[in-house]
Amino acid sequence: MKRVTMADETVLRQARTLVPVLYQLSRVMRLQGIDAAGLGQLPPSELEVLRYVADAPGVSVSTLARDLGLHASNVSATVRALVARNLVRREPDPNDRRAVRLHATLDAAHGSARIEDAWARIFADAMAEISDEQRAELASAAPALGALAERLRARRAAERG
Repeated sequence: MKRVTMADETVLRQARTLVPVLYQLSRVMRLQGIDAAGLGQLPPSELEVLRYVADAPGVSVSTLARDLGLHASNVSATVRALVARNLVRREPDPNDRRAVRLHATLDAAHGSARIEDAWARIFADAMAEISDEQRAELASAAPALGALAERLRARRAAERG
């Protein structure tokens, strides 16, 4: 077993402080942004799948399930719901007619833009109520948070092979 050092304890203490705050922030932003964008009830699973498909056009259901750590049957049900909402379209794989590739629709692009705009407005309204120093701290933390997110994504991908 790895021996825990003082530096490890410091990082662990910092993580224990950050994780609940980041989770709460993410949840509030996700739920309020969807409502503010006028998209009605878009469950978190549908939003997550939709964002992935928009970022990776032509992805397969199996790749999507693997990368998101979800069961293929759950992803299939989520994709069906997104297709019914006209947010995702299925296209036959040009190399294998039995396989399907997923693409975000124009409605999805417009909806995603509305969600991101709503998130920015909600976030900006809240940021306007904190001090200039706190806003500067948040802005300066963005690159580090982005690097952390990328590190977590890379670890997850490596674990899944």
